[in-house]
Amino acid sequence: MTPLSEIADLLRGAQRIGIAAHIRPDGDAVGSVLGLALSLRALGKTVYPLLEDGVPENLAFLPGAETVLQPSGALDLDLAVALDTATHERIGASCVEAFSRAPVLVNIDHHPTNPRYGQYNHVDGDEPATGQIVYELLTGNGLPVDDAVRQNLFAAISTDTGSFQFACTTARSHEIAGEMIRAGLDIARLSQLLYHTFPRRRLELQRAMLNEIAFRADDRIASWQLSQELQHRVEGRPGDTEGLIDTLRMIDTVVSAVVFEELPDGKVRVSARSKDARLDVSAICARFGGGGHRMAAGARLPGPLSAAAETFLTALEHEVRRLS
Repeated sequence: MTPLSEIADLLRGAQRIGIAAHIRPDGDAVGSVLGLALSLRALGKTVYPLLEDGVPENLAFLPGAETVLQPSGALDLDLAVALDTATHERIGASCVEAFSRAPVLVNIDHHPTNPRYGQYNHVDGDEPATGQIVYELLTGNGLPVDDAVRQNLFAAISTDTGSFQFACTTARSHEIAGEMIRAGLDIARLSQLLYHTFPRRRLELQRAMLNEIAFRADDRIASWQLSQELQHRVEGRPGDTEGLIDTLRMIDTVVSAVVFEELPDGKVRVSARSKDARLDVSAICARFGGGGHRMAAGARLPGPLSAAAETFLTALEHEVRRLS
């Protein structure tokens, strides 16, 4: 694994730097990209923060969000950095093209399934968020960290740890939050924006989910199928479904929660969660070309929606019933 000090040297030695994260970006992806981009800009670098799908509306309040680019064509780069992206292709076709002329690719991630696709790779599956790795990269190597950088990296760490509640959360996660608070970060404001400020359409989706939850394996699996028809009806936007699966996880009997989202191209996006360390949902998702973490993973299956859900749930139920 490439030491963070070596990656810091690469960043200092480059002038034109592209930074990207995975498609359908979440808080860790957006916060990590923006946190690193703002730090490097403070060093006088020319930085291109790239997201194939742009910044979702629920994260548009983060400092620097308006600078994110949706690329078209190759960029003249000295260095490319992929963050929070388990495979190179997951940054999206346009970002892959944007990076195509870069002589060096740095891969920083916390997904254990990452195959180390960069020339330089810092992949640590024990870290709860890529934002936590970026924070250590910056603070451990004297790179600029101001309030705007802290806001983004707090959002990255907080969202990927479930507001510091998931099993992946480490003592260091809390220490970093403490360091940020001592530096003056207003985490109450950020938490309000991250977890308690939603458009009505998201609540409409949540209402539909509560009415349509399906149970199996003696109520140990809870799932929901989100159709394109419903998304169009509520005028849903990217990011609206973020965190909805956690409501399914709250049910006392449930050991695994799954949301199936029908995509415009007819494929089905699977988001799976486990509440039992013995149940590795990343291994199940890997059977369908996906991956992720032991307790949180995803995949994409061919449609139609109901058939994809049944295929995945059959495999999941087999594993759940093997638990004592």
